[in-house]
Amino acid sequence: MCLNETPVLSVRQLCLRYGDGCSECQTSLEKNRCTVCGTVWAANDISLDVYPGEVLGIVGESGSGKTTLMRSLYFDFIPSSGTAVLSDYKSGRVNIWEASAAEQRLIRNTIMGMVYQNPLLGLRMNYSSASNIAEKIIAAGSRNASQIDERARELLQAVEMPVSRMSEPPRNFSGGMQQRVQISKALANNPALLLLDEVTTGLDLSVQARVLDLIRKIKARYGISILLVSHDLAVIRMLADRTIVMLDGKIVESGLTDQILEDPQHAYTQQLVHSLI
Repeated sequence: MCLNETPVLSVRQLCLRYGDGCSECQTSLEKNRCTVCGTVWAANDISLDVYPGEVLGIVGESGSGKTTLMRSLYFDFIPSSGTAVLSDYKSGRVNIWEASAAEQRLIRNTIMGMVYQNPLLGLRMNYSSASNIAEKIIAAGSRNASQIDERARELLQAVEMPVSRMSEPPRNFSGGMQQRVQISKALANNPALLLLDEVTTGLDLSVQARVLDLIRKIKARYGISILLVSHDLAVIRMLADRTIVMLDGKIVESGLTDQILEDPQHAYTQQLVHSLI
């Protein structure tokens, strides 16, 4: 990672609000809700960069805006305002939120991969694991059945899933195995950016450790950039090069992960760090 390089992803002034907003919104917020008009600001003036080969961690409590940010990037939510550019899409000159629906599908299927906290959002539970991966590859334009099958095998092996179970549907698997299938699907078309949203939440500690170790191996093997969301600073400590701390839809602190953990400046970050210790 080199901060002098062109970012893989640049987000500027992302806002997503529920409500019309008013002139008092920015001065009359109680947490992330305007006390005058009732508008809820799920994301409020979020700006960040992700660099090649970097893991950027985003930490914060439930309702802080982490998932809103991630799902806005993956076009599940439509931002109220802001820009996001990808270096692999039109050389980083076009706001992806202004792209056509067809172009957004192209971005989802070729430039970004998403692993949801809830596997039900990322997988077709009644399709085989191989078919889930194949769906992503076909959406990117491939039609060669033998190549698709070989790629599915390769990816399932990469996430340490038994290839003997590639014809089974994810509904048969444990939560940790479902996350492995999601990761393999997200990697199907060699994306430049992997979005990981609370991928270990709800898993047993031993399973969490295996999933986190798998993410480290994937980063080392593919050199992929990762945007990693978690409410758990222990996960961020293990994986992230830099960290952003979010609270009530806003970024309240950012910096190198070691710096955030060793010398937190914001009261909320101090609380998080002390709870980790």
